[in-house]
Amino acid sequence: MIKIEGIVAFVAVAEAGSISEAARRLRISKSVVSERLAELEKSLGGMLLHRTTRKLTLTEDGTAFLERATRIVHEVEEASADMAERRGALAGPLRIAAPVTFGRLHLGPALYPFLAAHPDIELTLDLDDRRVDAAADGYDAVVRHGTIADSRLVAWKLAPSRRLLVASPDHLARSGTPTSLAELDGHRGIFYTNRGNADWRFEGPEGAVVIRARLALRMNNGDMIHDAAIAGLGIALLPAFIAGPAVQAGSLVEINVGYLPQPEFIYVAHPEGRKPSTKLRAMADHLKKAFGDPPYWDP
Repeated sequence: MIKIEGIVAFVAVAEAGSISEAARRLRISKSVVSERLAELEKSLGGMLLHRTTRKLTLTEDGTAFLERATRIVHEVEEASADMAERRGALAGPLRIAAPVTFGRLHLGPALYPFLAAHPDIELTLDLDDRRVDAAADGYDAVVRHGTIADSRLVAWKLAPSRRLLVASPDHLARSGTPTSLAELDGHRGIFYTNRGNADWRFEGPEGAVVIRARLALRMNNGDMIHDAAIAGLGIALLPAFIAGPAVQAGSLVEINVGYLPQPEFIYVAHPEGRKPSTKLRAMADHLKKAFGDPPYWDP
């Protein structure tokens, strides 16, 4: 007989890429994961994984089995959660990925009251500025900041996200304050590497306007871009949830060039084709109310 524990272990290993990481996610020992995999392969009568000292890869049988196995695991999890919800409780595992700075500053503080009110939810929150693949990496949903462009995801808007073109008073005193998009070309810019090209996008009367300033610095973390701008290294285009307090304190100055940066959003998105759980919907509703519209972090 095939046991559900073996299917869960197989899906976790396939998603994590290693037995040790799967064991960490499942909160069991590596030896237990290995035993469950061996028992599953014995029940199925075939190898699901190629094991080497460096990595694990799916066999042809493993690739064919993974899609159905993933569906079975999600169905069992949702059935268990549905039973809990019928009793008036939100319960069960929920795995979310979110950006580091937003997670630390705003997502965490908004989530803690929700989790306190629903103690049977088992939340795993991974903070990472890289764009994770929600489906392939085994997430129920991702919280993101930016434009909504990934067609493989179904997105729910949580809050608008205004971005501010900012620099330190010292930098503007030395280099001058630009008053038009054309004047931005002569300034040094601090850019976020996870957005790709070193450019800024603004909303013009006829659509998007792209400005490429001189490169001063590129980094993959919003906190450090904020600090570099305060240190006077150049102009940065930062979301208000990062730059707002510094603008209010006077350590950063918002620059008006006559155009607004392209609008963006804070949103939560789940993989297309996967039914979102009641607890995920409840979490999204809670976050939307906690952030507000306009969001509380706007200066």
